Amino acid sequence: MPIESGSCASARQAKQKRKSHSLSIRRTNSSEQERAGLQRDMLEGQDSKLPSAVRNTLLELFGQIEREFENLYIENLELRREVDTLNERLAGEGQTIDGAELSKGQLKTKASHSTSQLSQKLKTTYKASTSKIVSSFKTTTSRAICQLVKEYVGHRDGIWDVSVAKTQPVVLGTASADHTALLWSIETAKCLVKYVGHVGSVNSIKFHPTEQVALTASGDQTAHIWRYIVQLPTPQPTADCNQVSGEDEVECSDKDEPDGDGDGSSDCPTVRAPLTSLKSHQGVVIAADWLVGGKQAVTASWDRTANLYDVETSELVHSLTGHDQELTHCCTHPTQRLVVTSSRDTTFRLWDFRDPSIHSVNVFQGHTDTVTSAVFTVGDNVVSGSDDRTVKVWDLKNMRSPIATIRTDSAVNRINVCVGQRIIALPHDNRQVRLFDMSGVRLARLPRSNRQGHRRMVCCSAWCEDHPICNLFTCGFDRQAIGWNINIPALLQEK
Repeated sequence: MPIESGSCASARQAKQKRKSHSLSIRRTNSSEQERAGLQRDMLEGQDSKLPSAVRNTLLELFGQIEREFENLYIENLELRREVDTLNERLAGEGQTIDGAELSKGQLKTKASHSTSQLSQKLKTTYKASTSKIVSSFKTTTSRAICQLVKEYVGHRDGIWDVSVAKTQPVVLGTASADHTALLWSIETAKCLVKYVGHVGSVNSIKFHPTEQVALTASGDQTAHIWRYIVQLPTPQPTADCNQVSGEDEVECSDKDEPDGDGDGSSDCPTVRAPLTSLKSHQGVVIAADWLVGGKQAVTASWDRTANLYDVETSELVHSLTGHDQELTHCCTHPTQRLVVTSSRDTTFRLWDFRDPSIHSVNVFQGHTDTVTSAVFTVGDNVVSGSDDRTVKVWDLKNMRSPIATIRTDSAVNRINVCVGQRIIALPHDNRQVRLFDMSGVRLARLPRSNRQGHRRMVCCSAWCEDHPICNLFTCGFDRQAIGWNINIPALLQEK
């Protein structure tokens, strides 16, 4: 006579249990009518002010509830039997652990504790090993492709904006909360010119496309246009800034920050008065930029407006209204008479001045928090960054939805696009600077340790594609600007 296997026996037991469960349900259903009739007879013998139809409906509802509870009770009994069977099987298979006899409760407790311990150990080991592998890979890649070259130290407060001149000689400009704007030699990191004409924080700096003229926006509710003359010093050998410690992420105290007192900015030539002052705003002027050709300039203010000026006459040409809250940034197209303004109202707007008689406006709605900046890139694309921790790439021909979205772990400040290579530099509140392509693929993260990188919020970034030494600049609230050499061919090859 063949012996029944364990699997067949367990299958037959499960089938019998389901059969008995179905039989119990049928028995329950067969007695429902009897119970309903009995309850109806009992209620009919009692005094009640309810109509008979209402009483019958209540009886039916209570009967349904009773049936549901009976079914749940039967299922609970079956589950308890299965649990007891499994416990007996575990006790039979593991009679002794560590040489000692264990009861059911002790066995369950021991097994549960051992499983939990093993699971936690595996999680910890896996997390540590993978984190170490990923960190070492990112560190090696970042240091090989993105190297710190120069540090520009001289401001006495945080730096809000950084820009690169479009004319020869090519110099670096920084705008600071210390009420000054400084021009730097990119090669030597020496201060060349200091502008002190503002009486408030200097929030933005942009260079004229063809002349040695700068445009600065300030918290004193004005924008200034001022001329500078620079003579580049002879480059001197400098220490290698690329050697860093073994740890990629090291927190730094405020003692490690640049002091700004004893630097060379105090003895450089000073410009004290502007050529032109633009004064039509009733609030902080947070940003300014030149329109193509340099004959007009646009400003963005906390008074919720952007103004378009004629540079020669300082007259207000257009007041651009429509934003519901303070503006945060403005940017002009490099070849067309187009302007984008961003705002705390979670939108940015495109203003078209190509037709002198009509200036149209389009509103882009896609962010859920303050839009910190919006900049033009190649073709008909605009890239916007926001405090909602996203960066979006837009096609001006389709305003309904972005063509790419980059999600980050921190608020994004003033972004900048390397037009030739289509690389976006994202400065973050959490001191990181990340590089992405236009399709949203992350390319690299700039190294940050106790010897290089920013120690506080990174406010702005600016590309200088043709410079042989530094082709990316960043500035932050740690009072310094940094020049980076990005190996773009290697960066794109890693992608």
